[in-house]
Amino acid sequence: MSYTALYRKFRPSSFEDVKGQDHIVTTLQNQIKANRIGHAYLFCGTRGTGKTSVAKIFARAVNCEHPKDGSPCGECGMCRSIARETSMNVIEIDAASNNGVDNIREIREEVAYRPTEGRYKVYIIDEVHMLSIGAFNALLKTLEEPPEYVIFILATTEVHKIPITILSRCQRYDFKRISIEVIVSRLQELMKTEQVEVEDKALRYVAKAADGSMRDALSLLDQCIAFHLGEKLTYDQVLDVLGAVDTDVFSRLLRNIIKRDIPKVLDTVEELVMDGRELTQLSADFTWYLRNLLLVKTSDNIEDVLDVSTENMLQLKEEAKMIEPDMLLRYIRIFSELSGQLKYATQKRVLLEVALIKLCTPAMEVKQDTLLDRIRAVEEKVEQGPAVQEKIVYRDQERKGAGQKLPKPELPNAIPEDIQEVVKNFRPIADETSGMLRTFLKKARLSLGGDNRLLIVMPGTLEADVVGKEEHKQELEELIEKRIGKKVEVEVRQVEEGRHFEDTFVDIEKKINMEITVED
Repeated sequence: MSYTALYRKFRPSSFEDVKGQDHIVTTLQNQIKANRIGHAYLFCGTRGTGKTSVAKIFARAVNCEHPKDGSPCGECGMCRSIARETSMNVIEIDAASNNGVDNIREIREEVAYRPTEGRYKVYIIDEVHMLSIGAFNALLKTLEEPPEYVIFILATTEVHKIPITILSRCQRYDFKRISIEVIVSRLQELMKTEQVEVEDKALRYVAKAADGSMRDALSLLDQCIAFHLGEKLTYDQVLDVLGAVDTDVFSRLLRNIIKRDIPKVLDTVEELVMDGRELTQLSADFTWYLRNLLLVKTSDNIEDVLDVSTENMLQLKEEAKMIEPDMLLRYIRIFSELSGQLKYATQKRVLLEVALIKLCTPAMEVKQDTLLDRIRAVEEKVEQGPAVQEKIVYRDQERKGAGQKLPKPELPNAIPEDIQEVVKNFRPIADETSGMLRTFLKKARLSLGGDNRLLIVMPGTLEADVVGKEEHKQELEELIEKRIGKKVEVEVRQVEEGRHFEDTFVDIEKKINMEITVED
């Protein structure tokens, strides 16, 4: 006998075999037990979730001579006839290839004849959204008032394409994506039946790659078993067959991106390409890895939500401390865009390398969400060595020639003692603030406001808006009070466009530091 694919061999034959769709199975069983069977059903949901299988089981159940708790017995003549697909009572139609008006007219003519055996004639129309507008219109009247012995079951993956006039005539059932746990449990059960040894970690990866589809999971597992026939199927073997990448490689890749080490990042790409990894899959999996990292970074007690091992969770928590949320959001955006581009690209490696270089070099981008990362890159260069001083010339000075500098305001030498104390301790105080505020305060300059207020001057509007938020000012004032034991009011301003800080404000931090130097 020829080999039968796993998804065909283990297609559910009773409602008890259907996994992950309990809300639908229970409703249909109750209708059959109470003899409240509808005339038209619409099964919609993503691929491989059991729409056609449930339709076939339902067709057998309504015609079964001895139904058991709403399920077909599987032993009577009708059950066996429908299972062998020799019954004239169950008619399956593929709307993708039978989508014309004439095909629907044939159905309208056939429904006039009663079933030769059993109670109901069941029409299962798969991919019903493929019907033409004319075919839908031809189906309307029959669908609304069919003979009492006819049941229509329409199945589709794209319910939004079905006219509202059809939807309103059907009982709609939405098939959910099947959870990873349910798929793994089913695969373990079937592997015992098939007497195939498979690592649980390998099954979990297959279940995750199936994206909620039991059929996809069985097809992927079938492929992996065939490649390593007669061996115990391991996690690494599954990765090899599917062209996927281990999370350890993603961790190494991310750490090199954070360090902005482009040569090592490109070496990793070279290694993956030479190993024959599928770059489209790599992009999708790395985006998912970044998503998990963002959840760990922004949420507490996320262990129950993320489907990762304990070792991977510890790794994610460690990496979460190394990266800011805005960086992660930018990385996810770039790789989400890349995933769409790779599907139709001929030079996939080039696109992948360009995307990775973008992550390492924020200056290549001009989008708004890149601003913070560009600032960080500049700060890192400043910390690594002396910054290159650039001479800035005002536009009006360019027009007038050399131009005249605006007179700098003078500050009296007597700076209030409390403000002096704050200025001396400001940088350590700023380092104690929360992540976003701490990043912006590195660019802050200090001056003196009216009524002895501490003036924090930011270089631009964005920085001033963030630091000037009420919660951020309150956080800063509380840290100041904790450090010097006195309350000091904080005011946030920004440098006017086209001017320097020194043209409008006096740098009291510099002035106080000069006084300390003289005293020493």
